[in-house]
Amino acid sequence: MPTDALSWIAVDWGTSRLRVWPMDADDRPLELIESDKGMSRLTPDAFEPTLLDLLGNRLPDTTVPVMICGMAGARQGWAEAPYAAVPCEPPVRGIRPPVQDARLSVQILPGVQQDRPADVMRGEETQIAGFLVQEPRFDGVLCLPGTHTKWAHISAREIVSFRTFMTGELFALLSSQSVLRHTMTEDGWDAEVFASAVSDSLSRPAGLAASLFTLRADALLHGTGSAASRARLSGLLIGAELAAARPYWLGQEVVILGEDALATAYATALEPQGVQPRLLPAGDITLAGLTAAYHQMKDPT
Repeated sequence: MPTDALSWIAVDWGTSRLRVWPMDADDRPLELIESDKGMSRLTPDAFEPTLLDLLGNRLPDTTVPVMICGMAGARQGWAEAPYAAVPCEPPVRGIRPPVQDARLSVQILPGVQQDRPADVMRGEETQIAGFLVQEPRFDGVLCLPGTHTKWAHISAREIVSFRTFMTGELFALLSSQSVLRHTMTEDGWDAEVFASAVSDSLSRPAGLAASLFTLRADALLHGTGSAASRARLSGLLIGAELAAARPYWLGQEVVILGEDALATAYATALEPQGVQPRLLPAGDITLAGLTAAYHQMKDPT
């Protein structure tokens, strides 16, 4: 990549992964650089060297703007970017950490906080900003599936409120570290079992803890296979989440950011409840949010 083609740099710095897009003057990514050097593997003084190492000889001798979202702004990250409080538009102005290399002009975007009930996000607000570039008049709810799934109420370009559910992390822990690991020795999926489990848990979320152990007992007594067990565990957890998130999806327009298996599972779980969610590809949505923030930095009027 010729250094004279580089205009600015977009960075999504997650907990476990790092994505860097060198951008040209027309806001087109010249390439995507990916790394496992997420925030959890770095000390604050290692962020700048990590970024420089990834960019290598791509940097010109002039100063290049770098727009970063995600966990680089966490308390344990490069430098803490204080949260913006809801209701608010997705933040587009960040902090400028000190840098040693004069070729970098870094700005780290803040996350968003909610006082009651206490909740925070870092990175998802930039995905929301990217979505609003495409649909600025959207009034409804965004579901951002992941390890920590977010439900966000959006109105008048603002994040009005949001809730985070540790459903993905619970699935990972239960399937790999609890007694249920003996039941889920292989991958696989059973769509009918998943739908039944969502319905059971959504209608009776208080029974979740008992239903989880029934998974183990069913495998021992009835020989339930791994595919059915995995699908039922996922359905029970997502059903309990939907029960708690009912104020976010009931009677609302819902857009799910993603088209992977997890996003599809959320859509499948919602449809019997009378919700017809839209699935929107999320591949470039973070980059769209970073691009919007970059232009706001250049021209704040």
